[in-house]
Amino acid sequence: MNNSLTLASFMILAIVIILPLAFHLTKYLGVSSDNTRKNEVVEGGIRQVHEDSFSGFNVKFFLVGIIFLIFDVEVLYMFPWALNLRDLGFFALGEMFVFLGLLVGGLLYVYKSGVLKWT
Repeated sequence: MNNSLTLASFMILAIVIILPLAFHLTKYLGVSSDNTRKNEVVEGGIRQVHEDSFSGFNVKFFLVGIIFLIFDVEVLYMFPWALNLRDLGFFALGEMFVFLGLLVGGLLYVYKSGVLKWT
């Protein structure tokens, strides 16, 4: 038999037989807990998930998420720039310093406005 066919057979065997068996055995081998406090639903630090839709929601969760997305998307611009830096030259280096300066300025503004404080 071909080596690729043997490997594929073992992978199919693992997926079809061994993996469901392992999931089934964890029910009996693992430690179970009937503690209601441990089984309570908690999403993003908020205890009561199923409330009235008009109840108050802390805006800081939303703001931190948006700030994370803004500073995470900057990596999408920096990675291709870093790969092509030799071809782009010193002008692109200056442009990146301006870009990073704007981002640092935005981060300082967010920090000074107190958005990142949880108290």
